[in-house]
Amino acid sequence: MDRDIEKILFTEDQLKTRIAELGEMLMKDYADKDPVFVGVLKGVVVFYADMVRAFHAPCQMDFMWISSYEGTESTGKMLVRKDVSADLTGRHVVILEDIFDTGRSLDFTYHHLLGKGAASVKICTLLDKPDGRDPSITLKADYVGFEIPKAFVVGFGLDYNEHYRNLPYVGVLKPEIYQK
Repeated sequence: MDRDIEKILFTEDQLKTRIAELGEMLMKDYADKDPVFVGVLKGVVVFYADMVRAFHAPCQMDFMWISSYEGTESTGKMLVRKDVSADLTGRHVVILEDIFDTGRSLDFTYHHLLGKGAASVKICTLLDKPDGRDPSITLKADYVGFEIPKAFVVGFGLDYNEHYRNLPYVGVLKPEIYQK
């Protein structure tokens, strides 16, 4: 898999250090609030596991799975395949996201969780790619690990055709791999 990577953007050590810093920020803001951390499957799993371990106070863990695809075709509509199981009424929710790219799925998730009666919903993303953002999305991340350029990135949970998620770093995939 390493041979398919054009360059490494963030090493395992850089990721570990930044996640610890994000954990400290979340501790400062949520240590006494028993937040619900919601991860959007599947790409967030690696970041999610490290983030909740960096939060040293009571919290609840939950997940969502949303899709805009039927087979290989986008429907243009977001479908909730797996919703949160926690009652969010009056709760402080932190969405943990692997990458804030176009923003369409994150915007949907944000408003969906607010609609469940959450007292607050904040966004913590490992990667923020503002150049990839849909111009109609005005949502901003509250906690950002790294801002990245417009590039096809994989590793640390991010995939191409369900592969590369298990790389311990974030790297740029060589164009010849995904332009076949």
